This record gives sequence, C-alpha cells and structure tokens, in this order.
Amino acid sequence: MSNYSLLKPILSFLKCETPDAWIDEAKKPENLKLLLIDHMICELKAGQSAMFLIRKYAIDKNSSKELLAWFRPYEDFIYKKQGDLASLEQTPKLSKLIVLKATPNDTLTVFTQELVDKMIMLIKEELHHFYQVLEIMTKRGIEYENITAGRYAKGMLKHVKTFEPAALVDKLIIGAYIEARSCERFAKLAPHLDDDLNKFYVSLLRSEARHYQDYLTLAGQVAGEGIDISERIAYFGKVEAELITSLDEDFKFHSGAPV
Repeated sequence: MSNYSLLKPILSFLKCETPDAWIDEAKKPENLKLLLIDHMICELKAGQSAMFLIRKYAIDKNSSKELLAWFRPYEDFIYKKQGDLASLEQTPKLSKLIVLKATPNDTLTVFTQELVDKMIMLIKEELHHFYQVLEIMTKRGIEYENITAGRYAKGMLKHVKTFEPAALVDKLIIGAYIEARSCERFAKLAPHLDDDLNKFYVSLLRSEARHYQDYLTLAGQVAGEGIDISERIAYFGKVEAELITSLDEDFKFHSGAPV
C-alpha cells in the first residue's frame, strides 16, 4: 500500500491538516532534540493509554501486574532517568498469556478479547518505536531530559463522558485521533528531515494508520449494534482541530500553531 493510500482516509478523518507554521518550527535543527524527546515520550504514553484501557476493562489482576512489569523499565527511564539503550534491549517481554477477567465488564461483553488483542499489539509496537527513537538519539549524542507535558491529550480527555459505555467509547475515539494525527505529522515532517529520520518517520506510517482504524472499530463495537457514534466522532474532531490550529506557546510533537 502506498503512502498516499495510507494517508487518504486519515486526511479525510482529521478535521484539519497540521499548520505550516508548526512544520516550519519543527524542521529547525535547534528543535530536533525536543522533538525526538517528546516523540519518545508520546510512544510511551500511547502504550500506557492502551495498557490502562485493558487493565480497567478487560484483564485479571495477575495479567495487570504482568503489564505493569513490562512497562516498568521504560517508565523508569522517563520518570527516574534509570537505564539506557543497552538495558532496555534486555528488557523481558510479556512472559505469560494475558487472562481475561472471569466476569468481563458489561461494557465490552463479546469484544473483550478483541480489545485485548488489538491493544497488546499496539503496546508492542509503541514500545518498539520508543526504543527506536532512543536508538536514534543515542547515535546522535542527544541526551534525554525531562520535559513538561503538552496540552493536546488532556485537552481532549477533559471532554470524556463520565458514564459507561460512553466513557470508553470517547476514550477509544480520542485514541483514534491521536494515532491519526501522529501519522499525518510523520508524513508531513519527514520530507524536511535528513535521510535517516525521513526513512524512520515514513516507516511508522503503516502502524499508526492501523492503530487509528483499530481504535475506531473498537469504539463502534463497544457502543453496540445500531448505535451511531458519528456525532461523537465529529465532536472530538472539532476539539482536536481546535487544539491543532489554535496558538500554542508550548512547542511539542502534538502542539498547536506556534506563537
């Protein structure tokens, strides 16, 4: 599948494209360090979001502990500055099968296993991307530094409904927008970067495109047969577009238009 074929449905799904002003800021050499650090953190957060969903809605306590242990080395690197590329390479992967809750949450019913399968694959890919970004940083002599979180994800999550299954549907829709925006930005930014980074960002397009589709599919399944979620998708599309196009003093991978 060509990059155009991958991006066409994403550009149709998103309510706006990344402003040229953001691209102009992102391609400045002095911003590369911040961009790579934030990208790496975004990969971890994407994996964490998937983990939180299946821990809350789908899996038993022992499986939940397994997932937490899987993430710990990556979280220790980001939050405690412990570990390095070599130690992460030796990080043990999931050692046991994920077990569903004995009585699955009514919100998911028959879709519990599909949620787990899709989110576990997403987690594996996001943590691999985390490692790849760190590998690039290490090769370029870019040291990790703590940075503050941007407004993007919080700006959408504050609109999540407070009752189920609407809350889960909203979270899945938000996940779709985050993955779609990541894919769009990788594609737009890649031509302005050096060959190695260009190839790396282009290589991420396929997985990000699949992630957004997986989230949307799950949102529809959780809502239930005959329930139209197009209004909710459109609502979050407007929220997301506002965050992307409005002025933003804090430059990050998912930030709005630079001031």
